Amino acid sequence: MSTAAPQLYRVNVGEITLSVRDWPGREPAFVLLHGLASNSLLWGGVAERLSAAGHRAIAVDQRGHGLSDKPDGLYDFPTFVADLSHLLVALGLHEPPVIAGQSWGGNVVLAFGAEHPEAARGLAFVDGGFLNVRAGIGEDWEAVADRLRPPQLYGIRPEHLLERIRAGHPDWSPEATEAVLGNFATLPDGGLRANLTLERHMQIVRAMWEQDPTTLYPRVAAPVLICPAERGASADQARAERMVAAAEVGLPRSRTEWFHHTDHDIHAHRPQALADLFLRELETGLWAAR
Repeated sequence: MSTAAPQLYRVNVGEITLSVRDWPGREPAFVLLHGLASNSLLWGGVAERLSAAGHRAIAVDQRGHGLSDKPDGLYDFPTFVADLSHLLVALGLHEPPVIAGQSWGGNVVLAFGAEHPEAARGLAFVDGGFLNVRAGIGEDWEAVADRLRPPQLYGIRPEHLLERIRAGHPDWSPEATEAVLGNFATLPDGGLRANLTLERHMQIVRAMWEQDPTTLYPRVAAPVLICPAERGASADQARAERMVAAAEVGLPRSRTEWFHHTDHDIHAHRPQALADLFLRELETGLWAAR
C-alpha cells in the first residue's frame, strides 16, 4: 500500500491550538509524541510505515514546540497531560488509540496513562517513560540543571546545523536529518532559534526531576511496550537497565524490547524497525484484541 501525505492542521485544546500531522488509515490509531525540544516531523518515518500498513498515525507538536502555540504559563506534566486529553477528545477517535512517546514524551505518556487508565489501548515508551532524573542523575537540582541545560544555538545557520546532525548521526536518513530543522524558527537574517525557549526547556527539565515514575507505574492499566536504546557507556547503560527494571516491576503489564546499536532517537534512527514492532504488538502481542 502506498502512503498518502499527511494532513497538517491545528486542533483546539483548551485555550491553545496544537499542530498535528495526520496520516490516513484505520483505527486503532497511533498517537505519537516527540521528546523535549523536538517536533512531530521526527516521527515521519514511523508514521509512514504505520499508514502504509493501513493504520492511522497522528503526530503532534506539543505546546511550545514545532508549529504549535507557545504560550506563557506552566510547562509541567499536568499541563501536557491535559493537552493530550483534550486532543484525543477533539480528534473524535472511535477506538482507544495506541499512544507512543519518545524520551520526555514517553514520560508524558506515563503521566497520561496513570491519570487516564482507560483512555489508551496500549502505551509505548520509546527510550523514555522510565526516565527517573532524580534517581538517575542526582538529588541536587542545581547540579542537575547545570548538566541538562541545552546548548545555545541561537543564530546558527541551517546548513551548519545539518552538518552537525549528519556528523553526529551519520546513518540517519536525509528525511530524519532534515526533520531536526523543525525544532527551530528562522530569524530575519536566515539564522535559527529554538522554538522552545530556554526558560520553558528548564521548566520541563525541572518537572522531570520532580516526577517519580515508580509512583505512577501501578496506576497504569494499559499494556506498555518499553523500547530502550542500548547506551554505549557502561555507566549509562547500567543506569538505563536499573530504570527499565524498575518499570518492569512497577507496571502491571509490560514487555521490553531493547534496541541495540541505536540512537536515543530510535524513531528517527530506526523508524522501520520501530513501526514494525508496533504493528506486531497490535496484531499478536501486548496490544492485540482479546
